[in-house]
Amino acid sequence: MNDRAQPSATNLDDALHAERVGSFLAATFGGGQRFTCERIGGGQSNPTYAVDFGERKLILREKPRGETLPGAHAIDREFRVLKALETTDVPVPKVVLYHDDPEALGTPFYLMDRLDGRVFHDCALPSLSPEERRGMFLSMAEAMAKLHAVDPASIGLADFGRPGNYFERQVARWSRQYRESPSGPLPDLDRLSEWLTANLPEDDGRVAIAHGDFRLGNMIFHPSWPEVVGILDWELATLGHPLADLGYCCLPWNTAPDEYGGILGLDREALGIPTQAEFVAHYFAHAIPTTPLKPFHVVFALFRFSAIWVGIADRAKAGSAAAVNTGNALPLARTFAQRALEIVNREQAD
Repeated sequence: MNDRAQPSATNLDDALHAERVGSFLAATFGGGQRFTCERIGGGQSNPTYAVDFGERKLILREKPRGETLPGAHAIDREFRVLKALETTDVPVPKVVLYHDDPEALGTPFYLMDRLDGRVFHDCALPSLSPEERRGMFLSMAEAMAKLHAVDPASIGLADFGRPGNYFERQVARWSRQYRESPSGPLPDLDRLSEWLTANLPEDDGRVAIAHGDFRLGNMIFHPSWPEVVGILDWELATLGHPLADLGYCCLPWNTAPDEYGGILGLDREALGIPTQAEFVAHYFAHAIPTTPLKPFHVVFALFRFSAIWVGIADRAKAGSAAAVNTGNALPLARTFAQRALEIVNREQAD
């Protein structure tokens, strides 16, 4: 690279990676551009970088190096669903290219435009006014309804997953995954797996694009007002049931602030945050009609999230987790399982 395209990095590994990124961009878009490459947080699985190349402001997402679980870290699927959704009113970043030859960076990756906006990970939204907080949550419900209204076949995603019996297959999948974990037996997850299997709702045939990680931290909001302008982190996207995303998006009301930024126990009325019932009602007011949200869907979301954190703990032990703050992964997995059991116990007591 020339003198105007030197990498910005904090250690040797990052410097070598940035140099390879710069070389690829120079070969793709032309050399002589001002260039920086900085790893950013978020995305527990797929390493993510903010890249400036000349006037281009980009995000690079890559598959982690080393051994991975079959079907995991499928950045080709991320790229595919983002590309397909560009033709809809679902707010997504514009993808630039996908590169599957590992020779360039040592692993497949894709580039997308970097949106100008705000990202929040604390669902209490402490820096905002009550009116803004309420608007943020309601805009998130509307963005989710837009996604679920898209007919997958109409944008070339008819084969993006297996339609039908979504919850049955998902319970089996995540049960198998945590049971294969080296983190040891987790009795709470075993109990949840049994309860979910025994309480599967009847399949209503509804099929939509399920994001799989639809939460506040994966939204980009407009710089000045409470509107979702981009939905991020599509690694877990598939054809599924819309109530899986809706149940998952209800987790903040069922988890505490020290449990991945929940809002349980806070004075939500004073904060201006809608109740879970209001959030769900706002979603249904904008969504294609479907069956009601039930406690099963929130329990399933907590069970699945717990199993995901077990996987993050396993990757942290193996040295392949993308985020650096993974030491609390297994305690979080146990906490989410306990929160799910609280809902189960309430259901059994009624």
